[in-house]
Amino acid sequence: MAPARILTRDEELGAISDDDDSPSGKRSKLDRFPLSRWELAVSLGVFLVFSSGLCCIYMTMPAAEFGKLKLPRSIADLRLLKDNLANYANEYPAQFVLGYCATYIFMQTFMIPGTIFMSLLAGALFGVIKGIFLVVFNATAGATSCFFLSKLIGRPLITWLWPDKLRFFQAEIGKRRDKLLNYMLFLRITPTLPNLFINLASPIVDVPFHVFFLATLVGLIPAAYITVRAGLAIGDLKSVKDLYDFKTLSVLFLIGFISILPTILKRKKIYE
Repeated sequence: MAPARILTRDEELGAISDDDDSPSGKRSKLDRFPLSRWELAVSLGVFLVFSSGLCCIYMTMPAAEFGKLKLPRSIADLRLLKDNLANYANEYPAQFVLGYCATYIFMQTFMIPGTIFMSLLAGALFGVIKGIFLVVFNATAGATSCFFLSKLIGRPLITWLWPDKLRFFQAEIGKRRDKLLNYMLFLRITPTLPNLFINLASPIVDVPFHVFFLATLVGLIPAAYITVRAGLAIGDLKSVKDLYDFKTLSVLFLIGFISILPTILKRKKIYE
């Protein structure tokens, strides 16, 4: 009997495509839960560990009006939260920064919506320089945690949620292995793909961690600057959509184009 052959990543993704085209694969995705019992247990365990750490941080912070603290879901909520936290942040800066960082990283790690409001809050409370540093640090730390969590249990989840997008991402990564950092920088700078998807899919398609980390650390700076600057004038902001108008998107895509310019020039030389 011939020994069993180990499938490559491309073959695995191809198998996913075949399964999706089969009669059984055409059933609703909701009929099949993507995680095994072991994977579900691991994910819940990691979540509980992070949650316990976050609770310990809040319990050791100085007394505050915790009833007024909640994750903002709108600009109005954010203004109210900023007003409630301003005095507390001035009186206990170290404890507040610790709690802010823990909350941001927790949200980023477990894909909880609302980190854009946390970035706006950084601008409103800390100013531009300190705000950008905190946002980039927390976003990078949270993305890193999400990367390793996805590497552990993320494959069934992401192939369940975004099979087509994952195959597209796999193909694009495969074509750009020689200049992968430039491509990842482009994705981080521009809104071409959601950051959530990049965090989850990168370990699945074999993006090296050092490339992922560097692209995240550098590529998030332009968007962090835009969001933190907007937080300074939070009273004039009506909606999150106002952050990314045509002018802002044009600037981001221009910066993104500059990041992939070396790849374009290299291909042009090869064809010549």
